[in-house]
Amino acid sequence: MVITNLPSQSQNEEEFWSGEQLVAKYGSNKVIHANWPSFFMQEREQIHALIASLAVDGEIKALIMNQTVPGCNAAVDKLKSIRDDLFIVYCTPHDPAPEAAARANLLFTADELGTGPAIVKQAKKQGAKTFIHYSFPRHMAMAIYSVRRSLIQAACAAEGLRFVDVTVIDPTEDMYNAQQFIFDDVPKLASKHGEDTAFFCTNCFLQAPLIEAVVANHAIYPQPCCPSPYHGYIEAFDIETANGMPDLNHVIREIRDIAARENMSGRLSTWPVSVPMMLTRVGAEYAIKWINGQVPKTGIDGKVLMDCMKEYIRGASGEGIGVSMTSYTEGGRTYDTFKLVLMDYLDF
Repeated sequence: MVITNLPSQSQNEEEFWSGEQLVAKYGSNKVIHANWPSFFMQEREQIHALIASLAVDGEIKALIMNQTVPGCNAAVDKLKSIRDDLFIVYCTPHDPAPEAAARANLLFTADELGTGPAIVKQAKKQGAKTFIHYSFPRHMAMAIYSVRRSLIQAACAAEGLRFVDVTVIDPTEDMYNAQQFIFDDVPKLASKHGEDTAFFCTNCFLQAPLIEAVVANHAIYPQPCCPSPYHGYIEAFDIETANGMPDLNHVIREIRDIAARENMSGRLSTWPVSVPMMLTRVGAEYAIKWINGQVPKTGIDGKVLMDCMKEYIRGASGEGIGVSMTSYTEGGRTYDTFKLVLMDYLDF
């Protein structure tokens, strides 16, 4: 089995560690963990070379790519022209769904649009009366983010929450002032709208300062942009970690202890596990069942896939929290092998 984790550890640490976990679980004689080049958009020939190298090793029976970056489709086409006995998993595919689904046995990613209404419902459950949406023009130019903002706004109207859209400085243009804007703006909005105000931001680099500001003002934080106990919380709460990825149960306990100490219990939340890590791990477990003849050779056994996700969530977080998935639909066509994943919330 091959796990190709991408991009490199320097850019997507959680994807990297999910591959390392599989090596630790099954051994380097069963799992080969490789990495895409850091500048994968400019180094597609290396992607092609890496995938092509799989063709010569008949012992390799599955390929899991996380994330599945541009350039993979052409490389997979060449691979499949030589080998037709591989189970191929696309995690978070970057290319259009019709093209990706024509090549992979299984595709899945977080349901980014589905999170819109889910965030609002979670915020209301936490007591929010106002919902603040922080973003900037570069993100709002992306269809997935702009559509999700519209869904959040509609959900706020349906749930009776005031929706406030705020433009923040793009961190890629000015990181320091973007973070300082968060530190300055959250107290103003919490004072204006009351502490029962939920804050959400579309940018990874602003999660830690947003968490700090929310806690300082006894506001509400339903989830990071990339829902995971690791994302934002470790930096904001200065949670000590050993070498490598910290133990998830330890992180959850630390967050809950800090939330209780700061009188924030029930006002902070996220998904119970890292989605990128779950995609790698669950994709691999399903591939193993495919290799061993425990699932059909064609199509996806949804119950088995769901059971794999539930087992991973419970094992990783110690929490029996629900997960759901739907098949991706585009242009009136439903892609049954392409699954969109949503999780219930983990409250701190």
